[in-house]
Amino acid sequence: MSSPVLQVDGLVVHYGAIQALRGISLEVPRGQVVALIGANGAGKTTALRAISRMLRSSAGTIRFEGEEVGRLASHELVARGMAHAPEGRGIFLNLTVKENLDLGAYLRRDREAIVEDARSAYKLFPVLGERRSQVAGTLSGGEQQMLSVARALMSRPRLMLLDEPSLGLAPQVVERIFGVLREVNESGVAFLLVEQNAHKALQLAHQAYVLETGSVVMQGSGRELLASPEVRRAYLGE
Repeated sequence: MSSPVLQVDGLVVHYGAIQALRGISLEVPRGQVVALIGANGAGKTTALRAISRMLRSSAGTIRFEGEEVGRLASHELVARGMAHAPEGRGIFLNLTVKENLDLGAYLRRDREAIVEDARSAYKLFPVLGERRSQVAGTLSGGEQQMLSVARALMSRPRLMLLDEPSLGLAPQVVERIFGVLREVNESGVAFLLVEQNAHKALQLAHQAYVLETGSVVMQGSGRELLASPEVRRAYLGE
């Protein structure tokens, strides 16, 4: 069995005197979708930001492709094959769709392949192709989320950290985005997915972890957690 693309062991993060993550451990097998679910404030976004080095951790190890990367800068992780599509989309609102995609590939030098990857992004999200010259700030919320995912894909990641892709979006847009995530995953890209819509996340995920107040309190396959009475009661409204 191949080693996981991501291994996190004993990760601790503080915001001042507040301990936001209490020694969490998780792993993402190659080519799989792993979901983090939990209530607001459980530490899900903090975990992604610490893994991508947008936040400094107090303790613990982060291994990407078998290498300890806990001291690298975020852009060095991007160069190694980790992308982060953050909560709130994080796109450049004053730039066009095309310019945002170009920035997603800013560390690459293979110009022909970049053009081809942009074409692939427009196939995944046809509306972005139609709006490639449009300023991103004028897109709808759903279109901006599509652009956030497409821009992250432009770095050709082997692992994508994805934070709340369905937040505030209409149900049909959520279906479209999750359909694309499944398609991208089937092409070999692994995902660590934070998603408030636990039902959608667990349907997509091969494996999942439940976070409560900065600790992992449950883990299993997506199917197992979907069937868990505790999870259904706490996170699926049943």
